[in-house]
Amino acid sequence: MVYTFRKHERQKVIGAFMPWRTKSVEELREQFFARYKESGNMSKTCREFEITRNTGYKWLTRCTNGESLSNRSRKPNRNANKTDAITEALILSIRKENPSWGGRLIYDYLNKQGHLFLPSARTCCNILSRNGCIHQEESLKHIAYKRFVRKECNELWQTDFKGDFLLLDNNRCYPLTILDDHSRFSIMIECKLDTKNVTNNFRDAFYGYGLPDSLLSDNCLQFAGFRGGYTRFERWLMEHNVLPIHGRAYHPQTQGKIERFHRTMKSELLRNRQFKNINDIQAKMDEWRHKYNNDRPHLALNAKCPSEIYVPSKREYSDIVSDYIYDGKVRKVNNWGYLRFADFQIYLSETMSDTILEIKENTNGNTFDIFFRNFKIAEIDPVKGKLVNRKISRRT
Repeated sequence: MVYTFRKHERQKVIGAFMPWRTKSVEELREQFFARYKESGNMSKTCREFEITRNTGYKWLTRCTNGESLSNRSRKPNRNANKTDAITEALILSIRKENPSWGGRLIYDYLNKQGHLFLPSARTCCNILSRNGCIHQEESLKHIAYKRFVRKECNELWQTDFKGDFLLLDNNRCYPLTILDDHSRFSIMIECKLDTKNVTNNFRDAFYGYGLPDSLLSDNCLQFAGFRGGYTRFERWLMEHNVLPIHGRAYHPQTQGKIERFHRTMKSELLRNRQFKNINDIQAKMDEWRHKYNNDRPHLALNAKCPSEIYVPSKREYSDIVSDYIYDGKVRKVNNWGYLRFADFQIYLSETMSDTILEIKENTNGNTFDIFFRNFKIAEIDPVKGKLVNRKISRRT
């Protein structure tokens, strides 16, 4: 009796006798070629090795021509979508000029410059990565945070001092920066200033771009009063109907946009560079500010430049402070900054010396609000004769 094994049964039988031996694909193809040379019958040899005749003839041709019996790569010989060498060199040249720019920013910049047939922003990133321009550690540092944005230009300006750095003439530079919250437009970068009194610098900014509705700063002595008092600068802002706002102490994320602006300034202009003197750094700052506002696309603005978004304020600045008429009861602060209220004298600030203020009962019925012009500047407890808070807010 003749036994006929099915395929899976035959494999089990072979495996039982040869458990230690597994032939590679190349060895099977060599064996196929040798068996065909012996029999000269293609159909029979293909049935024996359980392959189609097309496959058999393919490997016969390769064996005859002395070609490799390994599987060939399926990678195409030519990639029709590969970026041409000229465009790739252009992308790398922009990166060399601006070492802190990523692929998306380079793509937006070249697109605004009118370059045609550009690869995608993702491909630009791949080109930088392939050429060793991008490292994972640096990429993680630039993950964007979600920040709140004012709806209109000049609703809020942010201001701060960029951390000081040494110049070659051994002087230190401590530039003042002002940024529009909505458009990210750089209102001012001023290196020549009196760090103890920045009113003149803001006066120049107000003359150039008009008045904002509010100004956000940190709590340094140039902007915020000592122990919650009021500075001359804050009073000057309120006299021109600008609300001074201060971020929470030790929370720089409150001023996230200007902090990000300073990081961009450092990476694109200040890093690994030295400047002769204050005139040299001011000239370089002015040049970079023009590029930032007019040439450099901003990812948060959908690849537009800040100058394409920003519109100067319609509120013009004047050095003349108009009189303000109060509706309620008024009190005058004495020469030492104290306000008499009921049987108490409450210290406000020497900044308010000889100033007329308005007192109104708070809607809660327990405290009284103190107003300077269009702003609430303090809240008083009439029973204890103490200040509840000194936070400045706009009159509602």
